Amino acid sequence: MRATRGAARADRTRALRGAAGAYILAVALGAVLCVLPALRPGAGTPWTTLGLLTGLCLVCELPGRCRFFGSSVPLGAGSFFPLLLAAAFLLPPPAAALVAIPGSLVGRVEKPPAAARRIWRAGQLAVTVWAASSVHTLLGGPAALGGPGPDRLPDLPYALLPACTAALVFSLVLTALDGSILAVAEQLPLRRAWSGLLPRSLGPHLVHGLAGLMMAILWHSSYGPLAALFVLLPMYISCWVFAQYHREHAAHRATIRALVQAVDIKDTYTRGHSERVGRASVLIAQELGMAQERIEVLRFAGILHDVGKLGVPTRVLRKDGPLTPEERRVIELHPEYGHEIVRGIGFLGEARAAILHHHERLDGSGYPYGLTGRRIPEFARVVAVADAFDAMTSTRSYRPGRPVPAAVEELKRCAGTQFDPQMVRALARGLERHGWSAAATADEARVPVPRGQDAATEAGAGSARERVRHPAPDGLDRGASGRPR
Repeated sequence: MRATRGAARADRTRALRGAAGAYILAVALGAVLCVLPALRPGAGTPWTTLGLLTGLCLVCELPGRCRFFGSSVPLGAGSFFPLLLAAAFLLPPPAAALVAIPGSLVGRVEKPPAAARRIWRAGQLAVTVWAASSVHTLLGGPAALGGPGPDRLPDLPYALLPACTAALVFSLVLTALDGSILAVAEQLPLRRAWSGLLPRSLGPHLVHGLAGLMMAILWHSSYGPLAALFVLLPMYISCWVFAQYHREHAAHRATIRALVQAVDIKDTYTRGHSERVGRASVLIAQELGMAQERIEVLRFAGILHDVGKLGVPTRVLRKDGPLTPEERRVIELHPEYGHEIVRGIGFLGEARAAILHHHERLDGSGYPYGLTGRRIPEFARVVAVADAFDAMTSTRSYRPGRPVPAAVEELKRCAGTQFDPQMVRALARGLERHGWSAAATADEARVPVPRGQDAATEAGAGSARERVRHPAPDGLDRGASGRPR
């Protein structure tokens, strides 16, 4: 049986590779058809401009192949999109398509097969630039760029129309091809493969189009190609900075993901809880009108609020019977453990205080320091509400989750003593506006649901030791062992 399944998987993999290879060859053939007119005798191709632009594309790509620069160089064609769009404005469509090919064929790729990826990128960009240049020519863009003489000034603002339209077509064709190769290579539905590609890329491509227009105008002016380089250089540097920012942001997310996975592995009863607390915290923050930068940090706080459980002995976290007073004191140390774990992670900012104080209560009966009222940091007051809300609405192996309205009513009842009323009201408004969809926890997957019963009802039908135990009336969820969650 295993051999049969393995053979079936191998056949499917070969079929997918074959389909992807055929699609890449089709796009490459389309690119060849796009550039052929420029290579015919008597085509009038402006080889000097074509050579300069192609050489600049190569210069933008080659640092990525250098060991000294390595991954600090923006990966892929995005680093010279302004240059490709400038080529679309300055050259006839077949010549503009040629500009993209040499740089794409020598550019750095991170995953095998390198040859297929380079051919794909060259074909994709050639077709895309050809389409953008064709639209720009159709709308009279080349005539609107002006020329070197004083009588041939650029036709502004009309020149913006063909340039922006060409950038829009550039974005549409590029994202359509990106989504199509995903659909073919991974057998994704087209709607899913294309989902989000255009909205994410349209804005940057329009900015690149404006930079390309500026380059083209300067190139045609009396200042010549050298002046156009002054546009390219800051654009390339800004792309490099942007790539560095995204690389650093990806490293932050990877760090947080690793910490959350470690907590989920150690305390399987609350698997998925951290991510949901992060989502609920964002919901509250948006209703409070927080700045986007703070919302992102608050999301980190919600996701990492229980990271201190890594310092709690596993036998205590997974104990089935009631906890002793000593064991409860050990568990109540987890906010301080969490604060120590993240103390050196600079990008967390205010999140560190939320991790330390998310079990404080407004009336001073919380822990670890018994802070009261506004002495509790704002992020901690947000995470406390989000934490209790998810704990009450999540189905666990020892009891079903409460309905969302019942959990909100419990939070409102405890507002002013345990929870900040402002945060409770913000969560209620956010839930009314956006609703709530809690992902299934690992515990639910272990409980079979007979036909005719929903998961929330049946989740409490385990062993006597894991029989349903509803959340405590103070809104703090407690497990079958009576320990706080």
